[in-house]
Formats: sequence, structure tokens, C-alpha cells
Amino acid sequence: MRFTAAQVAQVVDGKINGKDLELNGVTQDSRTVTPGSLFVPLVAERDGHDYIDQAVQAGASAYLTNGEQATGATSIQVEDTASALLSLGAAARTSIQSPVVGITGSVGKTSVKDLTTSVLSQRGTTHSSPRSFNNEIGVPLTLLNTPEDVTAVITEMGARHVGDINKLCSIARPDIGVITTVGAAHTEIFESIETVGVAKGEIIENLPANGCAILNADNQEVMKQATRTRAQILTFGEKGEIRASDIELDAELRPSFQIETPWGREKVFLQVRGKHMIPNALAASAIGLFLNMDLSKISAGLSEGTLSPARMEFQTAPSGLLVINDAYNANPVSTKAALDALASVKKSGRKVAVLGLMAELGAQSSRAHEEVAEYAHSLELELLTVGTDLYGQEPEEDIDKSLSGLTDGDVALIKGSLVAGLQSLAKRLIEE
Repeated sequence: MRFTAAQVAQVVDGKINGKDLELNGVTQDSRTVTPGSLFVPLVAERDGHDYIDQAVQAGASAYLTNGEQATGATSIQVEDTASALLSLGAAARTSIQSPVVGITGSVGKTSVKDLTTSVLSQRGTTHSSPRSFNNEIGVPLTLLNTPEDVTAVITEMGARHVGDINKLCSIARPDIGVITTVGAAHTEIFESIETVGVAKGEIIENLPANGCAILNADNQEVMKQATRTRAQILTFGEKGEIRASDIELDAELRPSFQIETPWGREKVFLQVRGKHMIPNALAASAIGLFLNMDLSKISAGLSEGTLSPARMEFQTAPSGLLVINDAYNANPVSTKAALDALASVKKSGRKVAVLGLMAELGAQSSRAHEEVAEYAHSLELELLTVGTDLYGQEPEEDIDKSLSGLTDGDVALIKGSLVAGLQSLAKRLIEE
């Protein structure tokens, strides 16, 4: 998205120092600066102002600052750079005439975003948030980096408190809102699943009357939110209007199924792995159907869809060990789904679940970890734990050594919240 430094200054009520330049794109990370972009230094654990020189050297044409001008480049002085970023995101939204999709839920936001991007790309240029840009930083950045020829924009919306999604919706103003599921995630903050549902339901409360709410019909807490929207409602799942039949998994757990809809039926073949990806594909399909896409185009998009890193990645180690890297994040719902996937792998050797901490579960944490351990044992999986005793067993002191004997015919699932740091373990296993 192109704009001028003077336009930025007007939107953020800032003082411009230097030339009025044309800018293209925005970043808060000096390592991702592109020529001609605007750099927004944010103050968190590190002060982004310390990286202004680096950003300018990398090609940023201008930057925001809450202090004095630091270099000879064009600067725009503001009271607070974070607030200015929100204002810029809201202003960018007014220039986007194509549909904007907002996706939230306890599990599956990024996977639905990835699959929806692939589906909607069949109808034209589709822009979506990189990685998990789902907060008050990521959402405005997604909007500000929208291409000029875009035909759809897809944003993720996360929440740690009631009211967070309302704030994000005031910036992104989605036309289509998706709630993937409501489950035990961030319950340390939300305290109950019911409160999680209330928070996620804010997304459909903010939809326009001519918009569409895409809801998981198989999740009771999701469906409780349905009365909060004036928009059209489309449901997906076993009980939904858009559902899957004749489900099959190949040797690498890639699903195929018949998609059943009020608009007809079509065969679908997914490249993503795990039966639990089918509801995500159905949600993406519902978005395409609301936007009047043919089922054949939706099926083609789903067949080309891939996921962001560390989400059900199948990789083979030099030893022949099959590694399922699902270590990006974890909560009870996603971990049980990953365990189901591990149990479904057609391998004759050992099936080992390597689990790290499921973070931010609050008072429910101990019982939630115990239930996951019980579930793993019910599937007759070997369970190794890392960095926590909440699963009811002693964690492995040397997990690399514990896994060293695994070879061809064996499979290991690596799963945990980001704080568990298990992505590095998955990388080591593949590189050994």
C-alpha cells in the first residue's frame, strides 16, 4: 500500500521532519525493512528506537519516533508509536475495497488463514497476515502492507482479554468473521471456557449486516455466540451446512473427502496432514462459497494449500525416523488432535509423543496435562515429557539421548507451547 509521509503525519497527528516522500509498506522490524518502507519503532522489552539507524541503512525512507530526529532521513514525531500504528492501520482499512476476513478461535486460526489464502487466491490477489500476526501490532501491519491489486485480505485475531477482538475489529472492520473453535486455551487469563467464547464472539458482533459469520457447528460454545450477529450465518462441521463425507487418510495422513454443501458437492484432496485439518478446510470453503466461488475452484485451492512452519510438518531424519513437527503451540484441544494423528500413522515401529508444557492454562493446568497424558496412554503411545512434571511423570533429563535409538519405522511427534522451546529439538532431529 502506497502513501506519503505527509499523509502519515496527518493521520497520526505527527510532526514531519524532512522530505515528503512516497512510502510503500510498513514494518516494525528493522530486519524486514524493504526499500521505500516506513519503519515504526515500538517500545517493548527492547526499544525499537535503538534500531532506527539500522532500518534507514536497510532502505527505510521514513520512520516514526516518539523522540528527537535521530538521522538525516525523514522522521515523523508522535507521542506514542504503538498508538500511531493503530491509527495508520485503521486509515489503511478505509482504502481497502475488497472483502476483509477476520479469523479467531482457540485452535486453528493460522491453519484456516493459510487454507483460506490458498482458496481465495483462485479468484485473484489475496493478502494475508504473515506467520501469526494476530494482535494490535500484527493486524494493522497486515492492513498497511496490502497490495494495490488485492481482491481479499485475511487477518487473524487473537485475544488475551475480553475486549481485545473488539479493538482489533475497530481497526480491521471485517466483512467475514470466522470462529474456528472455543476450547481450553489461555484459561489462566480467561478463567473459563465460557469467557473464552464471549471473547471470541466479539468478532461476529462487529460484522456488517451484509457480511457473514462462519461458525463451527460442532462446538457448543461457538454456537452460543450466533445470536450476537446481524450478519448471515454459515456453519461448518459434522452438524453444519458445509461438511465432509467419505473421509480417507493416505499413508502420510493427508485427507481426502467429499465436501457437501447447499451449493453441491466436490471431491477434495488436501496436502496438509491430519484429520483435524478437515474442519479448517471446511471453514475456508465456507468463506469461498460466501464470496460466490465455484466448488471446483475451492477444491483446487484447498489441494494447493500449505501450512505455516511447525504445524504438522512431516520430515524424515537421516536415521529414517519420521518426525512430526507440531511444536509451534499447544493446548489440550490441539495436543489431543496431534496425538490422534500420531496414532494414525501407518508405521510398524515405535510411536513416541514428545510433549512440552501447555502454557497459560491457569488453575486448569495440572488436570489438563494429566488428561492429555491419559489420552496418550489410551492410544497406546509412548510418552516422553520435556521441562515439566505436570503430565504426571518425570521429564526427560536428556531428551536427545532418549530419542537417539529411534530409526526407520519409528515416528516421533514434537508438540508443546512456544515457551517449551521444542522447535529446536525438531530441528536437531532432522539435521542429525
